[in-house]
Amino acid sequence: MLQTFNKKNSDLIVNINGKLIHRRDAGVSPFDSVVQGGDAVWEGLRVYQGRIFKLDEHLERLRRSAKALDFATIPSRSELTKEIKKTLEANGMTDGVHIRITLTRGEKITSGMDPRLNQSGPTLIVLAEHKAPVYDDAVGSKGLILITSSIRRFPPDCLDPNIHHNNLLQSILAKIEANYADADDAIMLDHQGFMAETNATNVFIVNEGIVETSRAVACPEGITRQTVLDLCAKNQIPCRERDLSMTHIYNADECFTTGTMGELAWVGTVDGRKIGQSRMGPVTGRLRELFTQLTKTEGVRVVEESTKSC
Repeated sequence: MLQTFNKKNSDLIVNINGKLIHRRDAGVSPFDSVVQGGDAVWEGLRVYQGRIFKLDEHLERLRRSAKALDFATIPSRSELTKEIKKTLEANGMTDGVHIRITLTRGEKITSGMDPRLNQSGPTLIVLAEHKAPVYDDAVGSKGLILITSSIRRFPPDCLDPNIHHNNLLQSILAKIEANYADADDAIMLDHQGFMAETNATNVFIVNEGIVETSRAVACPEGITRQTVLDLCAKNQIPCRERDLSMTHIYNADECFTTGTMGELAWVGTVDGRKIGQSRMGPVTGRLRELFTQLTKTEGVRVVEESTKSC
């Protein structure tokens, strides 16, 4: 699965520290911490009809991640929302939009990893793109194709996965393995051999009508993941979190992934093995419908729908 360029994004306006800049001119200092060491936190947001789904939850996770990394200054929720709104309005965006918001530790006075070299506050980057759920084309009639990666997810005693940071080398290495195997993504295991997540999404399986997903030990507490768990609880769909080995995945009746960029996407094969009946299962289909309904009614209004998308 390879994303393609959307011509609508040719003249994007990017927001860097409140300044609106054309994409071809956008950039940060070579002394910025995100350049020097991936020292930054980020969130992915999706816009539905002028509303950002789960905005408060995303911004709270951003704040927690920045606090865990001991950022000296963290913008308030209202400040962040203001800059997101400014960016969307500058691009005339109201729907079918994905936003990547990045908060770096900021610019250093000289090269080095010591946070004391950061003396001018954080750098805030708001990048909004016209982007449909990225797995829509990949799923088709075959579902996602996954493999198992040789790269293991860190446990909390190595690097806590609940810090949503910009150092994504583990995920990139796993994605490279998926690319060479002609797969869409790769399942990553924890140090005990249980499934953690893929390189980009959380993973759920369904067995005998029961929805299951990994405990959030070696994977972040995904916001779309939690939304699915909440939908299950609200709609009397049995669900549980537990350790899952690849044997559980191979024997599942259904399998799907969750994430802001890709929403809910069903999985057809894992390591060349067909999952279930090799078609989207009834529980996955119902959860997709429930999720879609939720995005139509919930979310924080950021821009008015009357703004015309370019």
